[in-house]
Amino acid sequence: MRLVATEYLSLDGVFEEPGHWSGPMFNEEAGQFKWAELQASDGLLLGRKTYEGFAAAWPTMKGTGEFGEKMNSMPKYVVSSTLEGADWPGSKLIKGNVADAIRKLKRQPGKDLLLSGSGQLFNAMMRENLIDLYRLMVHPIVLGKGARLFTDEEARRKLDLKEVKRFATGIVVLEFEPAK
Repeated sequence: MRLVATEYLSLDGVFEEPGHWSGPMFNEEAGQFKWAELQASDGLLLGRKTYEGFAAAWPTMKGTGEFGEKMNSMPKYVVSSTLEGADWPGSKLIKGNVADAIRKLKRQPGKDLLLSGSGQLFNAMMRENLIDLYRLMVHPIVLGKGARLFTDEEARRKLDLKEVKRFATGIVVLEFEPAK
């Protein structure tokens, strides 16, 4: 299993609350891309804040079809030092040594494990060199303020560009692997 970090970014590196700014650029082409990404995965890796947002939204969202069914039924690994439980079906808490738990998950056979949002967890996984593929959906918008994805100076990494996709709405998907 490989760890794929898939993130929505503004041109200036903001990843916070993409639901507030990415909608006008999300079209059928982007939806098909996200569906293929989800189909290529066996589970989600989420930090507490992202988990809480997803768990509040996905189970009650109407009209999500097969995408929503997969989101609601697939395994979800939730990293948190404060949550006592995870009620969204398929959710399992990861506490303690997170890096070791993720290494163990990665050794299991299967498809991708998707890390979405979860900036603190993203930076921790980057610092531990556990991300196998960085998939950045860069949106043609400058927000000027908001939480930036890359915040950990100790996580500095050289990456190799492997794939570029451009959608009609101007979203550019950049896929990077850690440099060898």
